[in-house]
Amino acid sequence: QVQLVESGGGLVQPGGSLRLSCAASRTISSIDAMGWYRQAPGKQRGLVATITNIGVTNYADSVKGRFTISRDGAKNTVYLQMNSLKPEDTAVYYCGARTNGYVYWGQGTQVTVSS
Repeated sequence: QVQLVESGGGLVQPGGSLRLSCAASRTISSIDAMGWYRQAPGKQRGLVATITNIGVTNYADSVKGRFTISRDGAKNTVYLQMNSLKPEDTAVYYCGARTNGYVYWGQGTQVTVSS
């Protein structure tokens, strides 16, 4: 089992930056893949970015070149650096972990991009 705790969300102006953090309850090298997903009001939850336990990354086309996913094994934490934020990035961002055939979710953190 994996517990995930997200932090770092908030209100930011268009063009600004935020860094989200996802702390896992166990060593992330034992987790097959972790990632960030988001859900805007009235929409389904969708992929933002993922990173495997060997460091392979994948991004949604809408965030390529603006967002960067990374991880710190010593802190068992995965990050999402978000730059050049747009109003359409507004959503609840969830951290997810997939391992041993199970998927675990954090509680989510709100990101609002507005002037």
